[in-house]
Amino acid sequence: MEAGHRCAIPTCKSVPVELAHIVPWSEVQEHTFENLIALCPTCHSRYDQGDIDRLSMKGYKANLAVLTGRYGEMERRILDMLAAGQASSPFRLPGGWDLHLMYLLKDGLIVKLAAPGIMVQGVMASEVYAATPAGVEFIKRWKAAEPVSTEAEDFD
Repeated sequence: MEAGHRCAIPTCKSVPVELAHIVPWSEVQEHTFENLIALCPTCHSRYDQGDIDRLSMKGYKANLAVLTGRYGEMERRILDMLAAGQASSPFRLPGGWDLHLMYLLKDGLIVKLAAPGIMVQGVMASEVYAATPAGVEFIKRWKAAEPVSTEAEDFD
């Protein structure tokens, strides 16, 4: 559930997944939550073969804790969309979705753009959002397995 039933590597996100040990089983001889990460079979093999280093894997795991602890499912899907290469383009969503995007907006990762539109019962039919420079940096760091928040403790 931590990785959304997909590979934990943000540039992959494939299914199906299997559990991988960050520190190999041969070294720790235990299955602790902190040492397990969901990876697709390809990424798991790449990790076991050394194509992905342990420091990166620890970074992916740490970032999962920030993402799943701070952002809701819809917000994580928006982050996935932005990570897939759409961080530089504005995107349109149904009107009235600010509640679904509350923490992305509050943390300054996205911003709502003023755009003409049609009102339906006092709510915009759709609204336009875009990643902020902070959001683009967040995505860049997430994809690189670098810490995505140095101030996670300061989030309200």
